[in-house]
Amino acid sequence: MSAARSLLQIQIIAVATVVCLGTNGAAAQSMPDTENGRYALSPAADGVVRLDTRTGAVSNCSNSGTGWACLAVPDERAALDAEIGRLQAENGRLKGQLAERDQTATTKSDEALPKSDSLKKAEPKVADGERKIEIPLPSDQDMDRMMSFVERAWRRLIDMANRVQKDVSGKI
Repeated sequence: MSAARSLLQIQIIAVATVVCLGTNGAAAQSMPDTENGRYALSPAADGVVRLDTRTGAVSNCSNSGTGWACLAVPDERAALDAEIGRLQAENGRLKGQLAERDQTATTKSDEALPKSDSLKKAEPKVADGERKIEIPLPSDQDMDRMMSFVERAWRRLIDMANRVQKDVSGKI
């Protein structure tokens, strides 16, 4: 323990030296108080980082010319704890809703089920142990529409071939 305390004292002295040299001869000011080992100080680029060993709070301390000022580092732990609490509450609410649905499902299962489902498709007819799939044939109207489409497509293809032939022979 005394080695760690000696290392901490050396770090404090080093930071104080850097701060004094950085002020170009300005009056030396004391480092932030370590309050009987409660705070652990570590050098940082713009000052020191202070850890409160009792609460776990972290602060950035810097010498602003008027004295040392320590600003608390935003604690992401509080935001995480709040989110965990919200998710736990939502989880409990959803479990309650699920249990409520399970209770209504068990009470509904006691009722008689309908004998046939109007939305259910008819089973394919089975003859001699084989399945047969019935495909409805197109109506005459569907056949006429299809034939007129094919005829128009064929005429366009012939017209296009005639235009290409005229372009090649130079009769544009």
